[in-house]
Amino acid sequence: MTTRRIIPLAPAATPATSLPARAQLTAPPPLALYVHFPWCVKKCPYCDFNSHTPRSGGIPERAWLDAVLADLQAALPQVWGRRVLSVFIGGGTPSLMSAATLDALLGGIRMLLPLDPLAEITLEANPGTVEAARFRDYRAAGVNRLSLGIQSFDDALLARIGRIHDGSEARRAIDAATSHFERVNLDLMYALPGQTPGMALADLETAIACGVHHLSCYHLTLEPNTPFARHPPPLPDDDSAADMQEAIEARLAAAGFEHYETSAFARPHEHSRHNLNYWTFGDYLGLGPGAHGKLSSHEGIRREMRHKHPARYLEGAARGDFIQEARKVTTAELPFEFMMNALRLSEGVPAQLFAARTGLALEGIAEELVRARERGLLDTTDGRLRPTVQGQRFLNELLQEFLRG
Repeated sequence: MTTRRIIPLAPAATPATSLPARAQLTAPPPLALYVHFPWCVKKCPYCDFNSHTPRSGGIPERAWLDAVLADLQAALPQVWGRRVLSVFIGGGTPSLMSAATLDALLGGIRMLLPLDPLAEITLEANPGTVEAARFRDYRAAGVNRLSLGIQSFDDALLARIGRIHDGSEARRAIDAATSHFERVNLDLMYALPGQTPGMALADLETAIACGVHHLSCYHLTLEPNTPFARHPPPLPDDDSAADMQEAIEARLAAAGFEHYETSAFARPHEHSRHNLNYWTFGDYLGLGPGAHGKLSSHEGIRREMRHKHPARYLEGAARGDFIQEARKVTTAELPFEFMMNALRLSEGVPAQLFAARTGLALEGIAEELVRARERGLLDTTDGRLRPTVQGQRFLNELLQEFLRG
């Protein structure tokens, strides 16, 4: 019989103020690159992302490309000599971008940064025949993973959430994507206006039948400052939404998908490498309007955000001014920030990763770990920090244990 090893922790009486004044990182974490393309044909009423419909002159692709590459050039001293393990081009709707612009973007990145030969390069796309026709050229430019924003295959549900495609366009886009990319992710949403658990499972069955290896399944939420928040649609009640979530998780498990992150499901070895870097508290350089970044150095961990509005970002680029906000993550904030990411993973992370990514000794949060374990929210066996099933269901409560005032 195998004995499960429990991480030795100091008694609960350890003072919560035992963190050092300054974290000491011994090596930089893995580095990823995020590039934001902020334009959409139409902004969905539930969306709180930094997305904008283009003005009458259309999308200023050339100006955006020049600004992003200038942004990268200016940021090089922060990441000098570090290899990039993944690139994610998000939005907005990056699949509105011409293949020539995408090719120039990836070519510029390769010229300025050492890109790992096996780097995962992901592009977000929305269904539509014009965009799908570009998939071959996107693949030739170097994209090797496509993430499609399907949301639903039901025409009535798609109309209720303001999507501009229908179910048939979604299926055609998936066919085009899987013919050019080995790695395709589908985004699905549930708890949509008027949706029943049966309808949610019907969407899921269609997605599984498409043969993709990765699915992201999100509960529709009413985000502040969105049209849906101001004028809420009739949504399923909490019990019905919970039934949908449980049914989705059970069906995907039966189909051979691992529920490896709060909203992500993948067949074995098909996890999103870029997103795993986020959840394991890796570094990422964010370029483009409103892009966020997290970068580590001997001076600590710095978070930054680029100018959010596309016009402000492009105007700032002419002056070499890209950063709207920047701040150092304090030592007191580091445990919460680390756990907020790591505990999204169903299997958690190796316990030693806490010290490697924060520069703090695990013993400094012994009281919090003991308390979370005693509440049944955290499992610290086998040298890992992982949420229990209860901890996954009540993740916010688990994270509160690591929030220091």
